[in-house]
Amino acid sequence: MYMTKTYAVKAEVSLPFREALDRVKAALKEQGFGVLTEVDVRATMREKLGMEFRNYAILGACNPPLSHRALSADLEAGLVLPCNVVVYEEGDRAVVMIADPETMMATLGKPGLDAVARDARARLEKVIAGLGS
Repeated sequence: MYMTKTYAVKAEVSLPFREALDRVKAALKEQGFGVLTEVDVRATMREKLGMEFRNYAILGACNPPLSHRALSADLEAGLVLPCNVVVYEEGDRAVVMIADPETMMATLGKPGLDAVARDARARLEKVIAGLGS
């Protein structure tokens, strides 16, 4: 199932968490994004709080040419970079959510960033679409 929210693009996929996470990383790479950061929320909760939590990962994805365009247009664009991608376990399925770059860039109120945000969103929608359901 593919859904668009005002702040994110979301898909629920019939894949186990680890496989979904690997596919998301591969799909990001195909669209020119690298993963700069990866937070294993489950491990962090266990280590820092002694609590158990579902499988949950937060990825910071960056497309260098798009980031360069955004930062060249306005240095404040760095406030909403990199693109956040969340993958979490929901029963025997996985949920993938990607923050909408258009919404994130719009919060800065800088019209010069619109084209970059549209390009980023189009690429990230391809990531979601390529995951299947």
